[in-house]
Amino acid sequence: MTKKRVVLTFPHEIVSQPVVYYLVKDYNLMINILRARVTPQEQGRLVVEISGKKKELEAGMNYLAELNIDIQSLTRDIKWHENKCVHCTACIPHCPTDAISLDRDTMKVSFDKQKCIACELCIPTCPYQAIEIVI
Repeated sequence: MTKKRVVLTFPHEIVSQPVVYYLVKDYNLMINILRARVTPQEQGRLVVEISGKKKELEAGMNYLAELNIDIQSLTRDIKWHENKCVHCTACIPHCPTDAISLDRDTMKVSFDKQKCIACELCIPTCPYQAIEIVI
């Protein structure tokens, strides 16, 4: 099974079409929506992890390209510098996936890279610059 994390940007004409449905139904792909901002009559944006057999994944990507959906690889990553972190917890309420969490027993902040969707909401909230974007 192959996985891809991508950012899909939909033209406003396509926002109302069931694109994700067809990726699942016609291309046998698993779609995990990590972040979405879709509004009728406006441009839509989905951050998704797409999984499936390599051939089916390529066919699904071609389908998206035919619809003029912009596909960008999610190549950015968040790096947490534990040595800079003072465990102030300022970042925790901004993390939509709980990738940054607090251990109540030790009162220490931890970072789970597997849960992170690189939304960047935590970066401006850290007063100690312990979180950065890595390209």
